[in-house]
This record gives sequence, structure tokens and C-alpha cells, in this order.
Amino acid sequence: MENRKYLTVEEVADRYRGSISLGTLRNWRAMRIGPAYVKIGKAVLYPVSDLDEWDERNKVACRARKGLEDRVSD
Repeated sequence: MENRKYLTVEEVADRYRGSISLGTLRNWRAMRIGPAYVKIGKAVLYPVSDLDEWDERNKVACRARKGLEDRVSD
């Protein structure tokens, strides 16, 4: 998203390819869950650095099978 510091609600939905809707983001803000945001007047902006941190906190690590790792590194 072009090295921007903040994304709009619509840009956040695009970042997650529509799997998080505008309504879900609105509900999360009301319940104070989900990624951090900044509100300036009526504008709601999401800091990209906070979205990146939120992604890391929600990352699901998968175990690689033993042997598969060895073959991939060859």
C-alpha cells in the first residue's frame, strides 16, 4: 500500500482481501477489539505499523514435518 503510515477503513478491508468487512471493523471498534486505530474528527485511520503487529500476534505457526525441512534446504 505504497509506504503509507495510515490506512482508511476501506483500505484495511482491501488489505485483508475482503475477509474483514467494514461492518466487522466498525463492530470491533465499538467493542474495542481488533487492530488499533486513530480517530480524528469523523475519520478513522489504522496505523500500518499497528496492523503489521496485529498480523504477527494473530499468526498461526504450522509445524513442518521432520525430513521435509531437510529436503527443502538442499
